[in-house]
Amino acid sequence: MKALLISRDTQLYAEIASQGAARVPPLNVAASRASLRDALDRPLAEAPSLVIVDTSEADVADGDLFERLTRHYAVAHFMLLTDNHHPELLIRAMRAGVREVLQLPLVHRALHEAIDRIAASAGVASMRDGKVLAFIACKGGSGATFISTNFGYALATLADKKVLLIDLHRQFGDATLYVSDQKPAMTLSDVCRQIARIDGPFLESCLVHVTPGFGVLAAADDPGQTTEAKPEHIDTILRVARQHYDYILLDVGRQIDAVSLRALDSTDAIYPVLQLALPDIRDARRLLDIFRSLGYVTDHIRLIVNRYEKGGRLRLQDLHAALGAEVLHTVPNDYVAVTDSVNQGIPVLQLSRGSAAARSLSDLVEVVTARRVTETKGLLDRLFGRGEGDD
Repeated sequence: MKALLISRDTQLYAEIASQGAARVPPLNVAASRASLRDALDRPLAEAPSLVIVDTSEADVADGDLFERLTRHYAVAHFMLLTDNHHPELLIRAMRAGVREVLQLPLVHRALHEAIDRIAASAGVASMRDGKVLAFIACKGGSGATFISTNFGYALATLADKKVLLIDLHRQFGDATLYVSDQKPAMTLSDVCRQIARIDGPFLESCLVHVTPGFGVLAAADDPGQTTEAKPEHIDTILRVARQHYDYILLDVGRQIDAVSLRALDSTDAIYPVLQLALPDIRDARRLLDIFRSLGYVTDHIRLIVNRYEKGGRLRLQDLHAALGAEVLHTVPNDYVAVTDSVNQGIPVLQLSRGSAAARSLSDLVEVVTARRVTETKGLLDRLFGRGEGDD
């Protein structure tokens, strides 16, 4: 989709051009004009699909020029960027049919949401519409990284989904070690340093590929490199990822900062992971209180209880009563299978297909995708080609 930007602000031009280039398909800011008068005096030979008008330096008299421009580019969509200094111009623009009005300074998410609406109405198809799921540890050692990485493998393998896992641990992230012995060639920090290059193929090239359908974007090895990641980088990465993957899993860790909050803002669901122990429940309450203060939709926050054992003194009903949140799933206490998996860096579903942990992950795939993935022979038998006579 080609765009014309009308603004004297060269920094704004660079900002919109950079954001547009990161989209899939890209928004090409093909030309710019300094003013509405300049745009009328020097029309484009090929009409743009989108005209973006910066009204911060406009005056009331520009209303006539704006209406003339909308008639000249009658098939184009118009977007106004405003600082609220010219309400008369805004009113005339809305009467002329403009529906997309954004505040300055520009908020990138609002810009992309507006472009998405325009692209949809213009019939520009996106490649995918992936879901973003965040796994966050209520307490250290809760098992969130094990669950997120192994769930990613299960989702790609059992449900035939294209899955990306992003390790957002700001210090000592090690998600790749849970499912692979490969050394990452690129990390999240490397991607952020080259954010202007990002598109689907570039992102794919930066991953540790566990299977053809499952890749991990590793965290930085050096904690000093974590400053490379900025909240706006996360917006860009997730926007590109949504268009190339069915599911994007975030291993958030425990640190709540500007980067992790921006990632959580973009999620379709958040899965706090905890064990049935009072310290975990206490920290889970604090975490849920933060989410509620941020206005997160309660229905999108579902608990996963790890190392669950029936018959314990604390029950799931007690957990629900204490936290006021639903338990989505329980992962059983399968110490041997999980420890072997972690120590070898092999997904538990691959290493110990008959284990309770592997069966639980296959059940979680069904819960999240809302579809059955088992057949008569059984899910794990189908995956590994186990015949009737196999042991």
